[in-house]
Amino acid sequence: MLVLTRQVGEFIAIGDDIWVKIIEVRGATVRVGIQAPRNVEIHRAEVYRRIRESLAESQPG
Repeated sequence: MLVLTRQVGEFIAIGDDIWVKIIEVRGATVRVGIQAPRNVEIHRAEVYRRIRESLAESQPG
């Protein structure tokens, strides 16, 4: 895992076409904005897990 320190307004680049911007830091909460191509799905981890579970349940076998 890469750990970085960023200030509000600064970006992190992931590959050539994904950018993460630090929008706001308020106490222990950090708001980020993510810019990525439309074909890249972006979900919070708990939402992603539910999607994966739902897909697994709908698969036969």
